[in-house]
Amino acid sequence: MSEYGSTLPRRQLGRYLRNGREECGLTLHQAAALIQRSASTLQRIEHGMVAQLREVDIDALCRIYEFDDERIVAMKALAVQGNEQSWWCEYGDVIPQNFDFYVGLEAAAERLVTYEPELVPGLLQTPAYGSALMHAAHPEDNAEEHARRVQLRIRRQTRITRKYRPATLDVILRESVLHGVVGGPKVMAAQLRHLADMSTRSNVNVHILPFSSGFPLGEAVGPFVVLEFGASRKGEAAEPTVVYTGCFTGGLYLAKSQTVRRYHRAYQDLRRGALDVDASRARLRQMAKEYVS
Repeated sequence: MSEYGSTLPRRQLGRYLRNGREECGLTLHQAAALIQRSASTLQRIEHGMVAQLREVDIDALCRIYEFDDERIVAMKALAVQGNEQSWWCEYGDVIPQNFDFYVGLEAAAERLVTYEPELVPGLLQTPAYGSALMHAAHPEDNAEEHARRVQLRIRRQTRITRKYRPATLDVILRESVLHGVVGGPKVMAAQLRHLADMSTRSNVNVHILPFSSGFPLGEAVGPFVVLEFGASRKGEAAEPTVVYTGCFTGGLYLAKSQTVRRYHRAYQDLRRGALDVDASRARLRQMAKEYVS
C-alpha cells in the first residue's frame, strides 16, 4: 500500500510546526534542545519524514510555540492520521471545525486544477458573491464572524494574485455556474466580469463547459481540485499530488497514485468538451451584460 496518504497529514503538520517555530524566532537547534531532541530529528518532523510521531513531542512543541488549545487538538489529530496507513483521510470528525486543513494545502500548492459544476471556486469569488454564500451557509453568524469568514476567503486569493511565484490555476466551470444566481443580478454580473478579468492573467485559465457538451465522462461529476506541489531540486515531486473532493458533509483527500491519475484524465476529458480561454472569456462577459440589461 502506498504511504502517500499517511505522509500528507505528516507534511502538513510539519509545515504548521515549522511556521510556529519561525514565528517564535527559534532556530532548529534551539527548539530541538527545548524538547531534548536533536536538530536533525526536528528537521525531519518538519519535513514530514518521521513515520511514528510521538505525542509528547508534538504536545511540547505546541506549548513552546504557544498554540491555543484548539490548534493543539488539530496538530495531534494530524499526528494520529500521519501514523495510520490509509490512502485517504476524512478529517472532519477529528479536527476542529474552525481549523481548515484544505486552506493549508492550497497555500502550499504550486498548481491547482479545478472542476466546479455549481459554484464559482473560492479563489475566484468576489467579496459580494462570497458574502452571499456565507450568509446562506452560516445564518447564525454575527457581523464580525461573517466579516472574518469573507476576509479569510479573499485572503486565500493572494496565492494566485501575488507578484512573486503565484500559483497556477486551471479551472473548468460547467455552464450552470453562470446561471446559478448568488446574491442577485448585480452580484452575478460583477462576479462574471471578475472571472473574465482574472482569466487574462498568465497564471489563470478559465474554461466554460457549455450545456451543449453534455456529459463528457458519461456521468455527472462532482467538484474536485487537484493540488500539485512542484518539484524538488532533484526534479522529484516536492510532495505527493493530492485530490480534494468536497461534499455537503465534508471532504476527502485522495493521494493514491492511481486515483490521482484518474482525476487528471477526467479533467482532460472535460477540457476537450470545454470552450477555449478566449471563447470562455467572451461567454462570461456576454452573460454579465445579460444580468444587468
